[in-house]
Amino acid sequence: MRKTGQATIDRRTALKGGALLGGAALLAPAAAAPALASIGRQSISAPKDVGRLAKVDVTEQRVIGMIAGLRPYRPAGFVVRAETLGDKMVVHNYGHGGCGVTLSWGTADLAVRLAQESEHRRAAVIGAGAVGLATARLLQDRGFAVTVYAASLPPHTTSNVSAAVFGTTNIADEALVTPAFRDQLAHAARYAHTAFQTYVGGDHNVRWIEFFLIGDQPIELPWDFAVTPELYTLRHYASGETSFASPHVASFTTLFIETHVYLRRLMADVERRGSRVVVRDLRNLADVAALPEPLVVNCAGLGARDLFGDTDMVPVKGQLTRILPQPEVDYIYLDPARDLYMFPRSDGIVLGGSHEEGVWSTEPDEARAAEVMAGHQTIAAEMT
Repeated sequence: MRKTGQATIDRRTALKGGALLGGAALLAPAAAAPALASIGRQSISAPKDVGRLAKVDVTEQRVIGMIAGLRPYRPAGFVVRAETLGDKMVVHNYGHGGCGVTLSWGTADLAVRLAQESEHRRAAVIGAGAVGLATARLLQDRGFAVTVYAASLPPHTTSNVSAAVFGTTNIADEALVTPAFRDQLAHAARYAHTAFQTYVGGDHNVRWIEFFLIGDQPIELPWDFAVTPELYTLRHYASGETSFASPHVASFTTLFIETHVYLRRLMADVERRGSRVVVRDLRNLADVAALPEPLVVNCAGLGARDLFGDTDMVPVKGQLTRILPQPEVDYIYLDPARDLYMFPRSDGIVLGGSHEEGVWSTEPDEARAAEVMAGHQTIAAEMT
């Protein structure tokens, strides 16, 4: 983590992309996928009594499982561009690092805009994670006939492992980021932020939540959040004002997507609108070229490395421990310096974290899991 006298959320911290917003005036979840009618934060009520937050019961007896996944990270950031493959047009939409869920609707909009420049209106979408399914929905709403091809379906996708809180951490190496990419990132984040609002209050399990940042140094927004600062309005708290023992605490209100529900519902939305979801493992360019659709949108995530030869793609392993749910725990916290984060899903509280660049194994590391448990036990024990 870089240090400039203030604590920041570094790209390897655990703010994995996810979920957003609410608003009564927005579209209902069953309606068409959203157009970017508005940008920015909606009116939100003040946070709960921050001095009376329920503690997480972090005990070994409450552990219900561990899981690991691989984030598709590109140091230069995600790819949205078009190219030709024989007589096909291929639009790429991959490489979202730790925020595939967060940016899914936004980069889908960028990709579908490129697709609309083609004369073709039959499209194949490769991948059934958050990015692929959002792309399929936008293609449907803009007049395309869509077939989704995927080696794995929810809940067996990387997106399902995501903690899925709206945030753009672990998206790129700041030193390699260009002004053009910053513009793309800003558009994608704002579009996705507005899009996710349409799902709040429905049956896709998207909701507002308070996100606390805790640590020994003053809290500031990292560069990737600061690209769209209106989406992350920090509230700073004096020492002793919150339940946390940390000397520095800030929070912002954001959206939380419970991917174990959201992805299945989104796939059902795609199928209800007449598209097929085909389980097929595409292993090489010949397999892609053999698809019957003349337009292909590549949302293969880490699979794009081998399928399209993008060697800039590297895995960043992350693992999570799940413990029994506690309905009274309705907030998120992140300690960036210790890479510890907690997300309260309805199917279990998620404890992280882990960021191991270049590691391909999806086997959970027992030693790291023990460190994570001990760290969260300390946080809980020190809360008032």
